[in-house]
Amino acid sequence: MVQCLKSVGTANPLVLIDEIDKLGRGHSGDPASALLELLDPEQNVNFLDHYLDVPIDLSKVLFVCTANVIENIPNPLLDRMENIAIAGYITDEKKHIARDYLEKNTREACGIKPEQVEVTDAALLSLIENYCREAGVRNLQKQIEKIYRKIALQLVRQGVSNEPVQEALVVTGSEEPTGDDSANANDETLKDPAAEDASLGSNTTEPTSEEANEVKTEGSISEVNKDTDGEKEEAADKTIEKVVVDSSNLGDFVGKPVFQAERIYEQTPVGVVMGLAWTAMGGSTLYIETTKVEEGEGKGATPKDGPSAGCTMITSMLSLAMGKPVKKNLAMTGEVTLTGRILPIGGVKEKTIASRRSAIKTIIFPSANKRDFDELAPHVKEGLDVHFVDTYSEIYELAFQSDVETETS
Repeated sequence: MVQCLKSVGTANPLVLIDEIDKLGRGHSGDPASALLELLDPEQNVNFLDHYLDVPIDLSKVLFVCTANVIENIPNPLLDRMENIAIAGYITDEKKHIARDYLEKNTREACGIKPEQVEVTDAALLSLIENYCREAGVRNLQKQIEKIYRKIALQLVRQGVSNEPVQEALVVTGSEEPTGDDSANANDETLKDPAAEDASLGSNTTEPTSEEANEVKTEGSISEVNKDTDGEKEEAADKTIEKVVVDSSNLGDFVGKPVFQAERIYEQTPVGVVMGLAWTAMGGSTLYIETTKVEEGEGKGATPKDGPSAGCTMITSMLSLAMGKPVKKNLAMTGEVTLTGRILPIGGVKEKTIASRRSAIKTIIFPSANKRDFDELAPHVKEGLDVHFVDTYSEIYELAFQSDVETETS
């Protein structure tokens, strides 16, 4: 901290502590214990630097810490912080980041011109949804780099070079005498009058050696220019075939999709209801299946938290008991009490995006989450029929209402 204050030259800087959830504990000490005194506004007024043994006032410093998993932060340290949850990027935001930043930097790093490669919007969308389901764009950057590296290898094997043709200038001329030889020759000429007359006569009829060299040099330069122009014409004649990366040939560059389609049923059978989950990779749709009062959950290996599947489980059991499937294109989430009250859940944004990815048109949310849904961007909410409920009886009416009744009403 002393080095930090010394480098910025001010008493009230903004100090960013990145990845504070990855604090380690070793034989040399516990960093979390040292940060307690540093981040506590009641104690950092007289923060004691043990190396200098001098108290330092850090009460004016604004500390900002980042973390991926808040559960990994020690509780005493977490109590001294104000938690601000930041949602991950949605699909549209990832597309803009990939177009404006990731793709441009990767293309320049691989030495590829923009007119040589085209990654279509369909390929980019498939890359985001089927290969890179994450909160950030780190895996997306890796996949884009993999695509451009393979394309660069193809261009090199085809003999395509983006380096400009360098013009070579070759000057050829006759050997000139050295300074000593020319001086001796001039002295002998001055001593011999006959030679002087002969030299005068020869100068009037024959060009000097310098003039001859200039003529030869001009001729050689013109020949080199002709060769260079010929190379440029040959390079221009070579048509560079544009590499188009589409969703059809995306697997040739990045392999098979990592994530398969989340939607299994066009019309869910009896005992099967689609629920919305908030996982470590964002929002996802999960099927709750009930058969002979044995309940199973798809993608059980994916870690999930919270009781938000309560209403989905109850609806699945009722569907099996009545022998009646739920409404098509319906997904729900919410915690249910023993008296049938629907309690709020988390991850509204992620669950809404997951519904759009699975082509779900009707969503059921708890009424307490209406404020969270209203804060979403308009393009995220567009085309969705969202119902906010307080009791399970409202979910029952929406889930088991047939599509014919819906169209009639």
